[in-house]
Amino acid sequence: MSEREDLVQTLDTHRGLLRRTVRDLTDTQAAERTTVSELCLGGLIKHVAAVEARWARFMTGGAEAMRSGDGDPDGDGDGDGGAAAWADQFRMVEGESLAGLLAEYERVARGTDELVRTLPDLDLAHALPPAPWFEPGATWSVRRVLLHMIAETSQHAGHADIIRESLDGAKSMG
Repeated sequence: MSEREDLVQTLDTHRGLLRRTVRDLTDTQAAERTTVSELCLGGLIKHVAAVEARWARFMTGGAEAMRSGDGDPDGDGDGDGGAAAWADQFRMVEGESLAGLLAEYERVARGTDELVRTLPDLDLAHALPPAPWFEPGATWSVRRVLLHMIAETSQHAGHADIIRESLDGAKSMG
């Protein structure tokens, strides 16, 4: 298997673990908060899809491309998203369904997979956007972005497992 297929398969494995945490849930259950945080299972699906889409845009267009679309909830280009829009990224809002969020996640995932398979070079790198959590002036290659996406998805799958167990005792990873 090629490096690209290894990366795609690993990312998809962790996506599957995340999706497994919401199996057999109603929209009401998927929107329920079981901890003091804003996190709910549907919100985690929505957040991971948005973050993956934002990083996929970075792979081809750099930091500027991250500032457009669903990575900037208030759409003003400053990336702060506004407090309400930022919180909405982690919860289900009026009119959202778990099925719809899962369909969007699937769409984003297939787009990322296709991008990884067709980019000419995994070493293509862009400067990261200014943020307190990035080293000033640092650049990430497509390969590094994919490793980050795997880590991010895996971390949120663990969060989802805790929320699901708190919700109804089901364990998706245990």
